[in-house]
Amino acid sequence: MSDIWLFTGAIIAVLSIITITAYILLRKHSRSANPRNKVLLNLKDNACPRVPLKEVYSATNHLNEMNVIGEGTFGKVYKGTMTNNQHVAVKHIINDDGSMETFVKEIKNLSHVRHPNLVALLGCCVEGDECFLVYELCPHGSLAEWLFGKNKVLSWMQRLNIAIDTAKGLWFLHTYSQGCIVHRDVKPTNILLGPKFEAKLSDFGLSKVLEVGETYVSSEVRRTFGYIDPEYQSNRHVKSSGDVYSFGVVLLQILSGKKAINLKLKKPMTLNKFAKLLTRDGSITELVDPKLQGEYSEEAFDFTLHLALSCTSLNQQRPSMEQVVKRLEEARQISMKEVSATDTSADNLSIL
Repeated sequence: MSDIWLFTGAIIAVLSIITITAYILLRKHSRSANPRNKVLLNLKDNACPRVPLKEVYSATNHLNEMNVIGEGTFGKVYKGTMTNNQHVAVKHIINDDGSMETFVKEIKNLSHVRHPNLVALLGCCVEGDECFLVYELCPHGSLAEWLFGKNKVLSWMQRLNIAIDTAKGLWFLHTYSQGCIVHRDVKPTNILLGPKFEAKLSDFGLSKVLEVGETYVSSEVRRTFGYIDPEYQSNRHVKSSGDVYSFGVVLLQILSGKKAINLKLKKPMTLNKFAKLLTRDGSITELVDPKLQGEYSEEAFDFTLHLALSCTSLNQQRPSMEQVVKRLEEARQISMKEVSATDTSADNLSIL
């Protein structure tokens, strides 16, 4: 009888040990699987300054809806003022696996990268279930607001300068010393305008880094419809040339003030295809944004249009972003000479 009790006791003890061990392992797994813990683990050695949750709430007046300046897939963006009186934009990240991956990627890719034409990441906050990214504030909003908004107008020279700034930002990313950074989401809503309308690329949540020596990495197709390189859609190869294609579409929008895809037609047509048709028919003026009211350089417009179309051509024929910058600067020089010549003529007439 005593042997039976000993045997039963041994079985209970073994089962107890197994149960306790399983419980401990389960807790460890659940902790590591928690999106927040993944973030903390990934950011352990990152140099991004930490911003206390208390300061985030103070800066945004407790995430007051009156301070909302934008809203994306992963949460709202608030304007705010830090304790040092610096004006900032605070992105509130929804706490789930997908958005946490984006959160970590944006910090890793932006915290060590600085350029006048990239939005500066000033800090991050991870406390409890709350995750925030703190950026410099670009007071004039996005390029999309100015291209498509009814009561906002950009002059021809402003448009050229914005195009040049954006191209310089991409050129810097593509030639970064630690590996080519492919933005993967170049579009007007991700081009922000600073105090003097200087353009700054933002939203690096989809970006990919190519190691030195790599020409591409494979990835699922994730970009905004209308800006996606057709070659990337077919082979899923992330390359810097994909950004060049997207920039070409944006450049067409800067010229025309039109959306990337015209959905009002029976058969929706991309802006790229529409521009090619007009160029072929010699009807380039139909592409000019009516907001310009005729105040632009026809020569520079034509030059820039052909540059935009070369950016959206077959991959092998696309220019690099360095070449794009130089050509856009040529277009600006052409425009400035015309303005100077017009001013000189006006002065001569006034003398007469």
